[in-house]
Amino acid sequence: MEFFKVLQERHSIRAFAERPVEPEKLRALLEAANRAPSAGNLQAYKIYVVTRPTTLKALMRAAFEQKFVAQAPVVLVFCADPKRSASSYGERGATLYSVQDATIACAYVQLAATALGLGSVWVGAFDEDAVRKALEIGRELVPVALLPVGYAAESPQITSRRTLDEFVEYVV
Repeated sequence: MEFFKVLQERHSIRAFAERPVEPEKLRALLEAANRAPSAGNLQAYKIYVVTRPTTLKALMRAAFEQKFVAQAPVVLVFCADPKRSASSYGERGATLYSVQDATIACAYVQLAATALGLGSVWVGAFDEDAVRKALEIGRELVPVALLPVGYAAESPQITSRRTLDEFVEYVV
């Protein structure tokens, strides 16, 4: 799919068909994350690929009972790795750059999912400690985003956007 068409076609999908994501498509999504830019090319994040039903349910509970989280065939959990970024950039790397790295990787995966005919939705509303518990990880990683991915079982309407004049300032 042509890039600007991907941007137009990407919508938040909160209903998923009961159809697994093919391994080659899942691999392509992860490769897209791997191509995302990151501070100092440190790639200060970790991605958890969750397909186990009990863990999907635990993530749903962590995400304040957003049911679609457990209904997706796969949820990618993007976690910042502050220590990895701090090794080169100190406190700013730990508190900001690692979060940005995970965020950019997630955005790349969302666009790749659209290009592959898959749907996804960014989930930022969750209890970090509950996500850590579901994944059995320690406090060294910071959950940044849950990304349920699968084949869409809905066609959401296009939402309106602000005009460029509302949020762009030219400094010339």
